[in-house]
Amino acid sequence: MLQDIISQIKNYPGITRKRDIYKITSPLAALTDFGNTEIGFGDDAAAIRYKGEYLLLAADGIWSGLIEANPYGAGKASVMVSVNDIYAMGGRPLAMVNVIGLPDASYYGEIVRGIAKGCEKFQVPMVGGHLHPDTREVSLSVSILGAAKKLLRSDNALPGQDLIFAVDLDGRGFQCKPVLSWDTNSGKTSEQALARLNILPQLAEENLCATCKDVSNGGLLGTIALLLETSKAGAVVNIDAIAQPREFSLVDWLKAFLSYGFILTVDKQLTPRVLEAFSRHNITAQVIGSIIAERRLYVSLAGEQQILFDLLREPITGILQG
Repeated sequence: MLQDIISQIKNYPGITRKRDIYKITSPLAALTDFGNTEIGFGDDAAAIRYKGEYLLLAADGIWSGLIEANPYGAGKASVMVSVNDIYAMGGRPLAMVNVIGLPDASYYGEIVRGIAKGCEKFQVPMVGGHLHPDTREVSLSVSILGAAKKLLRSDNALPGQDLIFAVDLDGRGFQCKPVLSWDTNSGKTSEQALARLNILPQLAEENLCATCKDVSNGGLLGTIALLLETSKAGAVVNIDAIAQPREFSLVDWLKAFLSYGFILTVDKQLTPRVLEAFSRHNITAQVIGSIIAERRLYVSLAGEQQILFDLLREPITGILQG
């Protein structure tokens, strides 16, 4: 069972599609800071120092297969993933812009309807963008601006910290190959959605946590690997401790894109307060492992332990090697 999980995670497109990122970031590495950059490549958003706080910038593109299969869902997702990136950095969103490319007019209505629904749900304005009306392939990207008083990062996990998985289990699953997703926003009010997300900047501002990453298309274990890669650290993850809904098999749950799922690393003495902060909003948060100095991601299941990624030999994005 464990070996099958390892094989499927290693070959999952949500992971393998990230291997060429360094080919973009490496040539641009010398241009990431002209004096005000706090965080550049490798995190959920870039952080720019501004008047004693931080401006946050992020951009996300939606897989074309998802757009073609469900343009309305893709429109909603383009907003949601961008919003999550800002909250995962300890910030709050300010505004978004988009770039849409369409080979024909049939996609317009549903994509825009989905974007509008997402903006309404998360109360973030869509203030501009760009349209390519004659592309060969449908495309959709959103860029977002946010602000943070204190940052949550993914490059500062420390050996000895607890690895916490926070997830909303009140949702429903979807499969639109190759994307597996868990939707926890449908049926919730804007107030409910924002209250859950606001836990993250509150943790940062109260100095309870400094490290976070949202579970996106790389799935839970892939997201942990990304966090470890940027932190130059490793972890031991107990798969038996991972909460999951009945709708997914274990391996599918480990690969799923989560509309509300976050990985945090927390000093052990602060863990009870962090878990309580999520519990107050009916979010399931549990310790699923710990950070170690050795740059390997170990996973255990039913008493068996194996290496999922040797991060010195198996870079996920290659950014740090560039």
